[in-house]
Amino acid sequence: MARTCRRLIALLALTLGAGAPALDAAPPATVVARPASPEVTAEMQRAVEQARARFEMRDLAGVLTSVSEQYRSGGMTKTAVREQLNGMFALYQQLRARVTVDRVEMVGGDAWVYTTGEVSGRLPIVGWVTFLAWQGEPEVARREATGWRLFGFQD
Repeated sequence: MARTCRRLIALLALTLGAGAPALDAAPPATVVARPASPEVTAEMQRAVEQARARFEMRDLAGVLTSVSEQYRSGGMTKTAVREQLNGMFALYQQLRARVTVDRVEMVGGDAWVYTTGEVSGRLPIVGWVTFLAWQGEPEVARREATGWRLFGFQD
C-alpha cells in the first residue's frame, strides 16, 4: 500500500501514488531517456503542485483529474487509486503532502517524473503521523487532450 500511495502522491502527480514497479525500475533498454525541456519540467511542477493542493483539500475528483482513464501500474487502475484515496480521506482528519520534483526525463513521448516527498495525516487523539516518505521515485505521465496525466507503468 505504501508504494501505491507514494506513486499517487508523486504525480499527485499529477496525483498521488498508485501502484508502481519495483524501486529499481528503469526505462526500457531500447529507449533512451533524455532530460525534459525546461517548459515540460515547469508543466510537471505545476501539475504536481496542483494535485498536491487538491489532495490536501480532500478534493477526490480534483486529484483524479490528474489520472488517465487508461492508468495501469503494478496491477492498479484508476478505480483502485480512487479507493486508496477514499481510504486515506476516511482515516485521517487532515492530510499534508510535501512533494518535490527532482527531475523529469522524456522516454519516447512519455514524461518520467522523479519526485521526493512525505505525506502525513492527523488522527484523533494521536495527532500528526507521517505515513509515507520516498526519494527519487518515478511515475509516468502522458500528454492527453486535457494536459499531462498519470499513465503509469503499463503492464
